Amino acid sequence: MDFPHCAATFFLFALLFSTTKAVDPCATQSDNSDLSVIPIYSKCSPFVSPKQDSWVNTVITMASKDPERLKYLSTLADQKTTAVPIAPGQQVLKIANYVVRVKLGTPGQQMFMVLDTSNDAAWVPCSGCTGCSSTTFLPNASTTLGSLDCSEAQCSQVRGFSCPATGSSACLFNQSYGGDSSLAATLVHDAITLANDVIPGFTFGCINAVSGGSIPPQGLLGLGRGPISLISQAGAMYSGVFSYCLPSFKSYYFSGSLKLGPVGQPKSIRTTPLLRNPHRPSLYYVNLTGVSVGRIKVPIPSEQLVFDPNTGAGTIIDSGTVITRFVQPVYFAIRDEFRKQVNGPISSLGAFDTCFAATNEAEAPAITLHFEGLNLVLPMENSLIHSSSGSLACLSMAAAPNNVNSVLNVIANLQQQNLRIMFDTINSRLGIARELCN
Repeated sequence: MDFPHCAATFFLFALLFSTTKAVDPCATQSDNSDLSVIPIYSKCSPFVSPKQDSWVNTVITMASKDPERLKYLSTLADQKTTAVPIAPGQQVLKIANYVVRVKLGTPGQQMFMVLDTSNDAAWVPCSGCTGCSSTTFLPNASTTLGSLDCSEAQCSQVRGFSCPATGSSACLFNQSYGGDSSLAATLVHDAITLANDVIPGFTFGCINAVSGGSIPPQGLLGLGRGPISLISQAGAMYSGVFSYCLPSFKSYYFSGSLKLGPVGQPKSIRTTPLLRNPHRPSLYYVNLTGVSVGRIKVPIPSEQLVFDPNTGAGTIIDSGTVITRFVQPVYFAIRDEFRKQVNGPISSLGAFDTCFAATNEAEAPAITLHFEGLNLVLPMENSLIHSSSGSLACLSMAAAPNNVNSVLNVIANLQQQNLRIMFDTINSRLGIARELCN
């Protein structure tokens, strides 16, 4: 027996093993300013997945909640003061998403907040909250917490604020979220720590009560376009630029990343203009000009895609919807052309109405989204989803539901996975580049 050789082999194995054990994929990385973007039901998330026999069934369950999300998006028409009823209730998370790990206050208190590009205000459950989860922010434990009253400009910038006609009082606001839930909160400010960056005096909502099952248990980080969003509040620190790379829902052990600011963004990236809607200032509209299925440009009437600030019609990029939803005439045209090009019988699976034998997957045509100045050919993993048994492949898009009076086309997170999506709010452009996010 060659003992020196065996000893060397053993030492190498031990070294590799010890190195593997030492690397915690869920640990906060201190050597850069990127934030990990974590699938809400992954190993690195504190939230427990609904009991499902596969990740596919988890996605199907998640997608079944999209109609509530679309209903919520359709209500983001303006900044009018609204009264939202709040009732106590046990909270069970029904709308899944991606979370980022941040710290609030001084000393920092860790929270896993949902990433939402269609919402401006950030909010977290605070101690004493009725109906909230057990993990809350403790305002009294922070030495840098400050209150905001109705005379502050930030108060009128938050949707659903409530203030007396005369006199001063704390800035209170009520909001609906997710289509079936609501919250009541007090506007405050405190330090927020994002990886290595600290933003002092960050304005957010301290939740007092919640109702319904869609309020994220540890809060929400708003990345919308409005004046109270994280990007707007950060000002020159991030120059109005951020990007994310969303990992696949299959990536149980891996995270994506959120890059804040122009440093480290892709040098070569294709862009399309961001369109601004004054009636829906939070949303990131883009000009979707058409869709191709394989080599066929789908005949879609231009009025079904055109951007109209008055009605809210058009196409948005959204991090909170699971599967891409088109208004019904648009989706039916895409679906029908896709079915023409796939051989064999068609069946349905959950929200997916165009499923076929996986043995015919090689014949499945690519889906191309045509934006102004940019054509995005979706990889098959972004346009198809497979049944848990692997016997079916399904087109992973759907029509806007009948009970939602939506004029929006929504490019959702399943179609954004493993792409670097860059938002440049100052220059009003959106960039897309291929990247393995896992």
